[in-house]
Amino acid sequence: MVIEALKKENVDVIFGYPGGAVLNLYDRLYDADIRHVLTRHEQAAVHAADGYARVTGRPGVVFATSGPGATNLVTGIATAYMDSVPLVLITGQVSSPLIGTDAFQEADIFGITLPITKHNYLVTEIADLPRIMKEAFYLATSGRCGPVLIDLPKDIQQAEGEFRYPKTVQIPGYNPTYDGHLGQINRAIKALARAKKPVLYVGGGVVSSGADQLLLELAERTEAPVTTTLMGLSAFPGCHPLALGMLGMHGTYWANIAVNEADLLVAIGARFDDRVTGKLNRFAQGAKIVHIDIDPAEIGKNVRVDVPIVGDVKRVLTELLKKTEAKQHPDWLARIEELKNCAPRGYCQEPDGELLPQFVIESIYRETKGEAVITTEVGQHQMWTAQYYKFKNLRSLASSGGLGTMGYGFPASLGAQLGRPEETVFCIAGDGSFQMNSQELATAVNYNIPVKVAIINNQYLGMVRQWQQIFFQRRYSSVALGKGPDFVKLAEAYGAVGLRAEKAAEVAVVLRQAMATPGPVVMDFRVRAEENVFPMVPPNCPTCEMIRGDEE
Repeated sequence: MVIEALKKENVDVIFGYPGGAVLNLYDRLYDADIRHVLTRHEQAAVHAADGYARVTGRPGVVFATSGPGATNLVTGIATAYMDSVPLVLITGQVSSPLIGTDAFQEADIFGITLPITKHNYLVTEIADLPRIMKEAFYLATSGRCGPVLIDLPKDIQQAEGEFRYPKTVQIPGYNPTYDGHLGQINRAIKALARAKKPVLYVGGGVVSSGADQLLLELAERTEAPVTTTLMGLSAFPGCHPLALGMLGMHGTYWANIAVNEADLLVAIGARFDDRVTGKLNRFAQGAKIVHIDIDPAEIGKNVRVDVPIVGDVKRVLTELLKKTEAKQHPDWLARIEELKNCAPRGYCQEPDGELLPQFVIESIYRETKGEAVITTEVGQHQMWTAQYYKFKNLRSLASSGGLGTMGYGFPASLGAQLGRPEETVFCIAGDGSFQMNSQELATAVNYNIPVKVAIINNQYLGMVRQWQQIFFQRRYSSVALGKGPDFVKLAEAYGAVGLRAEKAAEVAVVLRQAMATPGPVVMDFRVRAEENVFPMVPPNCPTCEMIRGDEE
């Protein structure tokens, strides 16, 4: 029933790790025409499925056994939940009569994951299984997407019944709103017409909805600058004249000041996260706020909203554009240019000086011409990627936003590469984050997944060290990683290619060699140890009050 349901949902790849409580499931998988990727850790399996889902728009699927197999999924499930990523996770469970007896490898994964799944199931009757499978895929991919878990006891796996797969799903109380209220949309149109200093604030909802072209049309028609969250970076071309880049704690100087000076802020598929808003009562104080989101729980949750619109971003923008008239804002765009011109220079790479991480990431952008699919780990390198890689195409970034999960990027790159096999996939990693799931080099080599890993190696837990430098008087407590391991040798030990660059002149050479290599490659970029990410908004400060870097 499970395998047949997966076929009907057009699942082409499963990420997983077998064990005693899923032996029956894996036995049926043996004869199925569905690819299974055996990762080296269950957490990596769920991150890989997450990366696959983000870059394809299709749900990622994961198998894991009971007990530790299931609990190893928790961090990945929470990562997907925070970033609204569609996953279907199927875990084995001890036989029904043993549930609650502390049986071998028993864990209440149903209870454990209640706060971090969109919905979950414990299957108690074989007759319910086809309906549950259908509902799981529907729930994961409808409305605000998210992970759905199905816990499958061993006796249910061994049972037999009639397979009747529902054609439709009816779940009482679950009716996502897709079409925005026309009256509210008309109010938003009037607000755009009156605005003299509009800003479009764009989040991951634009990516999930596939509304990038509509967003581009709205921005160009209204001449409204566009700033994005980390999750929204691939929704608007980074090189477009109206692109402000990312806003928030490590956003661009001009994006943060523009939001502070705007008279209209149109939030599209974004949730006013604390990393975006800074001090809440000082965020966009002079702006009227329009908020478009499919999840009504997000409207008004963190900031006051003047024009709330609940609905799917693509459908709402389609209606919005029917009546929105062209408008120009020459004075406002001139002010934006003024902000860009007075902003501090980001970095200065000396030809013979220490290698700077910003230069490495900008070099990746130049060598890939902005056409690569990028995954990142979490830390300084993630923020530098947001600042210096100008994303061109929708769904070209997979990065852990809400949960900030170190260890995410490398396994996510494997899923992304399998989802987009014709694309060049880069994982930009820190030396701390990469070591959290570096065992997946075995997976990359075993399946010949040709991801290119760029390790920004500063021998520190860089973001924590930066905070300790600025706010704790350089009291570097437990952040020095030391000089090991040798990432080139580590890659070679697994059968991958390892490369290293320590000088600016070596960076392009290493990148070109990596891109010309048909299999997985790990590049070790030895960068300046105490380089910091600027601008930076200190905690409990408004986003217009940034440490810009030139203060030092």
